Amino acid sequence: MRAALAALTLLCACATPAPPAPQTPDEATAVDSCGAARFIALIGAPADRIDPATLPPRTRILAPDMMVTQDFAPGRLNIIVGSDGRVGSLRCF
Repeated sequence: MRAALAALTLLCACATPAPPAPQTPDEATAVDSCGAARFIALIGAPADRIDPATLPPRTRILAPDMMVTQDFAPGRLNIIVGSDGRVGSLRCF
């Protein structure tokens, strides 16, 4: 009995894990919980030319070395500006 249990344990240890399941549309949407995909055209644009009226409420434009609160709000769009004054990335947090 112990030998069978030991053999089963060894077989389980050598098993290849299953690949992750593909994302469902709901999971893919959760990654972009703030709608950043709608504003992808801003990447590379000068930050001083962004019209805040065209952005969702609570959007933050974050410049280098700017102090930022650490509260997590997955529905908030954050526009990350590089040291060159251009939009470098968009993130939801």
